[in-house]
Amino acid sequence: MRMMLLTAGTRGDVEPFTALARHAAARGHEVRLALPDDAVAPADVDAVPLGLDARRVLAPAGRSPIAIAHHVRSEVRPAMRRMFAAAVRETVAFDPDVVVHHPLILSAPMVADTLGVPRVLAEFAPVATPSARFPAAGGPTATRDLGSGNRTSYAVPRAAARLFDADVARAAAGLPGGRGPARRSSSRATLMAVSPALLPRPDDWPERVHQTGAWYEDGPAADPAVAAFLDAGPFVVASLGSMASLGPSGAGDASARGRAVVRAARFHGLRVLLVTGWGGLALPSECRGPDVLAVRSAPFDAVLPGAALAVHHGGAGTSHAVARAGVPAVVVPVTADQPFWAAQLHR
Repeated sequence: MRMMLLTAGTRGDVEPFTALARHAAARGHEVRLALPDDAVAPADVDAVPLGLDARRVLAPAGRSPIAIAHHVRSEVRPAMRRMFAAAVRETVAFDPDVVVHHPLILSAPMVADTLGVPRVLAEFAPVATPSARFPAAGGPTATRDLGSGNRTSYAVPRAAARLFDADVARAAAGLPGGRGPARRSSSRATLMAVSPALLPRPDDWPERVHQTGAWYEDGPAADPAVAAFLDAGPFVVASLGSMASLGPSGAGDASARGRAVVRAARFHGLRVLLVTGWGGLALPSECRGPDVLAVRSAPFDAVLPGAALAVHHGGAGTSHAVARAGVPAVVVPVTADQPFWAAQLHR
């Protein structure tokens, strides 16, 4: 088949789709992967950009309501508008037999319906597939069982998606005929890329929801300098992944968080691999020493299995990697589905 894969977001949203693209291509399918502009496009996958820089979208230049509102108006909406239009344009050009898409690609249903091909929704946390057994992963109630209100909580992500209805409608200009279908059909299937060890399948998901487990590939070995550091004694791995530095807000700044991790680890006689990512963690000069190594990134599946502890933000990909490694964790959730995964790991 000709498979169009569409994803948006950070590393935790891109790497699973890259794994799926390679998996499908290895079985003889013709695959095109559309992904954010700032993602690392794999050399062996037919990849196209979506006009979206995830880092700029997720990093407002201030935390006040006024600053955030300005950021949404000047960065988020234009980026989403470009992404919706690019998803339509690239899908029409590829002429696929099936469309597989991330929930953020809100123009995917429209283009699949126009082309008359089935589409498949891919979720890395339950936000679009309601259940009465637990609340939506991305809402303010994600860590609490609301009982009879669980299913109602899924209206929050639906309402957020409707804020972009006008931008999706504008993207219809790239469709054959220049207009979208009058009705939106349901997805043919949902691939819930979540391990049942972290989230047991609820009894009220429909049969078209396939819980596949996480999508990942065997990553590279650790850099020799990292490997040598890890071989030298018990260690902690600390990472906030794609979370940017939050500045001097209630959560503290990147240096304060790095200082807290290093001091706590030293108190327990542990060394620290500090993975700084997008800047959510930083190593203050007074904390430097032979027992601390700060790196921008590291292959989690290579460095986690030997760790005494992982300190992380609770992203879906990181949570699954920590669980695969069998490592205890301290989770510091920041946003989106991270409180949900923190609660699941705690459970």
